This record gives sequence, structure tokens and C-alpha cells, in this order.
Amino acid sequence: MKDDRFYLVHITECIARVLDYTKAGKNFFLSDARTQDAVIRNLQIMAESSQRLSDAFKSKHSELDWRGLAGFRNVLVHGYLGVDVGRVWEIVENRIPEIKRQVERMLEELGTAR
Repeated sequence: MKDDRFYLVHITECIARVLDYTKAGKNFFLSDARTQDAVIRNLQIMAESSQRLSDAFKSKHSELDWRGLAGFRNVLVHGYLGVDVGRVWEIVENRIPEIKRQVERMLEELGTAR
């Protein structure tokens, strides 16, 4: 079994990719299917990694909406025919930076700042 640190690092790697893929801005993201696919895939992986964190760790760090993140993953995975890329953009723009900050704080707490 991998420890929580492993999954937190993996989450930060996915977030870094998402931010890199979207640095060209909203219009590019909305017009480029490959970028959408890459972003959605990394968001799925990020959310999947969050589900693999131990329950004890998630309870200790309830400032992050772990249940909401899991639900978002389910929407991306199971709603693939109806994923609203405009909504995905809003999440990338408005939620991902805060998730990044929270996860980085968690890593710092564990002594594994990234």
C-alpha cells in the first residue's frame, strides 16, 4: 500500500499538467479538443488519486471537499458524453488553484514540500 504522500505528489503532478495545458487561456481550451481531452484526463486521475488517500488523512484535512472531488471524478468518467467543457474551464480557473494550495500545504505538513 502506498502512503498518502505518494498520492498527494501525484495530485500535484496532475494539477501542474492541467495548469500547463490551459495556460493558453479559455478560448484556446474551448476550441481545442485535444487540450480538453488532456485536461479532463488529468482531472480524472487527480480525483482518483484523492480517493486513494487514507480515510484518516482525509478526516484530518477536511478543509478540502474530498467527497465533492470524488463526485467530480464520477461526472467526468461516467458522463463523458455530456461533459460541459465550459464548466470544466470554470473548475480549472476557480477551484484548481485553491486545491493546489491546499495540497501543497498538506505536503509541507508531511515534510514533503513540492
